[in-house]
Amino acid sequence: MLSHLTPADLRRPFARYSHGVEVAAGARLVFCSGQLGVGQDDVVPVGVEAQAELCFQNIGAILKSARLRLSDIVRINAYVTAREHMAGYMAVRDRHVGDPPPASTLMIVSGFTRPEFVVEVEAIAAASP
Repeated sequence: MLSHLTPADLRRPFARYSHGVEVAAGARLVFCSGQLGVGQDDVVPVGVEAQAELCFQNIGAILKSARLRLSDIVRINAYVTAREHMAGYMAVRDRHVGDPPPASTLMIVSGFTRPEFVVEVEAIAAASP
């Protein structure tokens, strides 16, 4: 159902991600809105790793409600507020995504809706119908 695309004529990915992921026709797709590092209790932990863990927990809950898992993610877009947050975010991401890894983009942004947020993650997952 999925083909992970890392063509030999491209530079290897900079981190643990695939250059592309092909999803076969007829697959079910789930698009997850960007998730911030905030718990159901509205608590925002300090630090990118703690917030990224909550982002992936939230995405996992969304996917579970559609009978999918984090390993079904085919595309991640992530945003951090500073370069120093990149490594911590990537460490958390790498613990949660499948192998081979999904396609992924990581951007540095100036901020989110509340100043305590340092990371936001959105995802697309695919599974057989």
